[in-house]
Amino acid sequence: MTPQDGSSWFEEQFGSVRLMAIARGKGVARTLELAEAAWNLGVVAVEVTLQSDDDIQALRETVRAAHRHGGIVGAGTVTSAADVEAARAAGAAFTVSPGLDPDVVAASAAAGLPALPGVATASEVQQARALGLTWLKAFPARHLTPAWFTDIAGPFPEVRFVASGGITAASAAAFLDAGVHTVALGSALADPSQLPQLAALLG
Repeated sequence: MTPQDGSSWFEEQFGSVRLMAIARGKGVARTLELAEAAWNLGVVAVEVTLQSDDDIQALRETVRAAHRHGGIVGAGTVTSAADVEAARAAGAAFTVSPGLDPDVVAASAAAGLPALPGVATASEVQQARALGLTWLKAFPARHLTPAWFTDIAGPFPEVRFVASGGITAASAAAFLDAGVHTVALGSALADPSQLPQLAALLG
């Protein structure tokens, strides 16, 4: 798989995905609960971050559970080739990184996993485009603000962004309206009071 192939995969699999769930350091049981809540709400994609051995087990179990729901499960906070291998071994469908590291992108491609690296500047977006990537994670979205996405679309209209970092049910619509393709949510999905707003975003 090449980075370009990975972007084509995101185009196909995330074409209608407006929300993605993130489970960070929740342990196996709680991660599965959050993933089930996301799938029941209609959120297809779930990212399980990898920062401990418990996280790897949580990813593995979430991948197994996803088969019953038709869900897509990726590995997050992938910052090294070793993380890529752990993600592959656990059955992840894609990798997500907080920053843009060409070596991690290459390792993901070699493992057959589409990569979604993080960017926060025009220079990083341009570097990602040079690598053949058109799907990128924008992080931390809360600090970038929706206006950043409106402005960055001028020079990079072909890029599809997954906005992540500090987004709530109340602020998600503003990012989607600004041109973000997918909004990634963590704590919002764990808060029952925010679920009606999230359901409305899914149409």
